[in-house]
Amino acid sequence: MKDDFGVKDFEAFCREHKPAYHADYYAMYSSWWDAVTTEPNLMVVPVDDHMVHRGDGLFETFKCVNGAVYNLDAHLARLEHGASAIALAIRWSREDIRRIIGEVLRAAGKRDALIRIFLSRGPGGHSANPYECPAPLLMVLAIRLPPPFMQAHPEGAKVGVSGVPIKEGFFAQVKSVNYLPNVLMKKQAVDAGVDFMLGFDKDGHMTELPTENFGIVTPEGILRVPRPEHILLGTTMLRVLALAREQLLPTGVLAGVEEADVPLSEIQRASELLVFGTSPHVTAVTQFDGAPVGEGQPGPVWRELSRVFEADVTNPDMLTALV
Repeated sequence: MKDDFGVKDFEAFCREHKPAYHADYYAMYSSWWDAVTTEPNLMVVPVDDHMVHRGDGLFETFKCVNGAVYNLDAHLARLEHGASAIALAIRWSREDIRRIIGEVLRAAGKRDALIRIFLSRGPGGHSANPYECPAPLLMVLAIRLPPPFMQAHPEGAKVGVSGVPIKEGFFAQVKSVNYLPNVLMKKQAVDAGVDFMLGFDKDGHMTELPTENFGIVTPEGILRVPRPEHILLGTTMLRVLALAREQLLPTGVLAGVEEADVPLSEIQRASELLVFGTSPHVTAVTQFDGAPVGEGQPGPVWRELSRVFEADVTNPDMLTALV
């Protein structure tokens, strides 16, 4: 770095520093400068922000398709719940955040994007004391929207058994940026050549995947997911469970929908295994811990759940038009 490093040098850096992954970064708003940028090199967080050096912050991820965000209020409600749980004041109303998301999408020139909201304690010192931060920081980022998992991998997903210690109780239920266990689970999955790793609590009950929820279909046709105290309640999972109760129970596709403690032995006996998430949508698991699930191909419950969920993604009542 030159001694006289300044604006001119930084402008040159932005022109020259164009890694391939920047193509996936469309636009970002930061309340730090109260503006939107489309320059990926400016999509940064101050190093003294307590989200950076203490993990003191929250995030949400949701999708925008054809200019409308799916299930936005559920995501904003979870953000508000998390902020209340960690005593982080949100200075922005839901209407403020909707407006900012629209501005980011318009600056990006995209109608399809994955939206990330980060709410941090804010910049102000380097200790663990949250009162060092004069004000919270809000960032809204639009990035490339990946296709749903089954669209890219119609054969289904492979899931392994993780040995990484999981977050439990309060820390499992708040969507904070403290994702080191999740990162290690994802690394474990990549290293093992599978798509996801499934965590288990200290009592041997299934919890969740690195960034997704997990469920089983028992041989009796009951869709079963973990109890809420063991996991982060995913907005996609909750919506799928509601759709299952409304549409699949009356038709007999499912015999029940419930939350329960699920041990490994019950997973191994399941007729179907399912993944729920913002990006993967509803995904069929066809291999678990090296063994085929059911007949080793996507099953009938997955087909019906996927059908009703994909229809819901275009349901006007579930969409918030922003561009």
